[in-house]
Amino acid sequence: MAVAALEHKATAKERWAWYLYDFGNSAYAAVVILAVYATYFKGTVVGGARGTLLWGVAVGIAMLVVAIISPVLGAIADYAGAKKKLLFFFTSLSVLFTALLFFVQEGSVFTGMLFFILAEIGYRSSQVFYNSLLPDIAYQHEIGKVSGNGWAIGSAGGIVCLLIVLPLISGIGGAFVVRLSLVITAVFYALSSIPIFKWLKERNEPKTLPEGETYLSIAFKSLGETFRSVRTFKEFVKFVVSFLVFNDGIMMALNFASILGAVLFGMQQTQLIIFMIIVQVTSVLGAWLFGIMAERVSCKRSLIVSLVIMVGTVTWMFFNNSLTNFYIIGALAGFALTGVQSVSRAMVGTFAPEKQSASFYGFFAVAGRGSSFIGPTVFGWVASGATNSYIAGGYAATIAEQMGHRAAIWSIVAFLVVGLILLLFVNEKQGQQVARDLS
Repeated sequence: MAVAALEHKATAKERWAWYLYDFGNSAYAAVVILAVYATYFKGTVVGGARGTLLWGVAVGIAMLVVAIISPVLGAIADYAGAKKKLLFFFTSLSVLFTALLFFVQEGSVFTGMLFFILAEIGYRSSQVFYNSLLPDIAYQHEIGKVSGNGWAIGSAGGIVCLLIVLPLISGIGGAFVVRLSLVITAVFYALSSIPIFKWLKERNEPKTLPEGETYLSIAFKSLGETFRSVRTFKEFVKFVVSFLVFNDGIMMALNFASILGAVLFGMQQTQLIIFMIIVQVTSVLGAWLFGIMAERVSCKRSLIVSLVIMVGTVTWMFFNNSLTNFYIIGALAGFALTGVQSVSRAMVGTFAPEKQSASFYGFFAVAGRGSSFIGPTVFGWVASGATNSYIAGGYAATIAEQMGHRAAIWSIVAFLVVGLILLLFVNEKQGQQVARDLS
């Protein structure tokens, strides 16, 4: 049957439910990771270069936990038909602890790290199961476009939430309002997630457990089979290795963007929110355009273009001394990085055989979250270590901190370039054919 004659896997209502979930969880990313909590934690809760180091450690711990649990839970989700149940659990975890960040005040370092780590585990783990629903609602030829639409609508959600908290922070100001913005974000996230649980159908039917087995034992056996069959999916593995590296650069840029703005240019909370709104606006355009490019040309070529733009943008950041140019850099980075993220998500879907999407996305999460543990930790270590070296050499503390963070920018470039080189060796068409043959 011709592709054009096929009916969509999902109704328009189900697709919008999937899109709206991204609308909500992107608000978490925009407020907690990008614009508000990162700088609040670094500057108010901790203070100084130590704040950058501990922020990197907190992000790294959360990513490491997700990397460990995602493959097992992905296998359980596939076997038990429980993608939505696990999505609900981790969404609830993220929403709860995002709201509890309200109680983090100056000096509450342990609580600030613990609540953020739990919120981040919920956010990142929920993405495994949210992403694994993508092949359920779109055929292979349209995955790139649907993924791009989701990322574009998600970025719009980040903009809306930032526009809600901006008048409060710029008009009233103070630590209380900053903390209140985190509660608003949690509510925004929760409300936007309701449609996916009410409207989107779970398409994987649960399988009957063999006698003497549990879902956990089956998960480990299924995971073992996935690893043993890895030779069959050579192109997928090659892509995951490249993603493991370049995703480090993406996550470092995301997690430290607001900190770089505050340290290098003295940006205050209101300026950072405006900066992130600009980033989110261009992210909408980037996700949409790269999604179209992925559908019409190929995921790999679309990904290469977005990575090249990202490398150029981050390199420019190192040499830049202008606040105005920093806004332009943010706009370009927003355009490129959503292309990297949305197309990478789509590419996994094209490499995954039917009925194994959650397992593949769980495996993919090992690379994504495992690499994300390395990247932020490296950035925090380089920034704080270089800062201390400059201070020891006689520079004033503020200048030394700026130089340390500027030096750490090269670690972002290094991960992006190496990952891009590895991506060039991936044979996309061959990987997609294997997935079709084994579906």
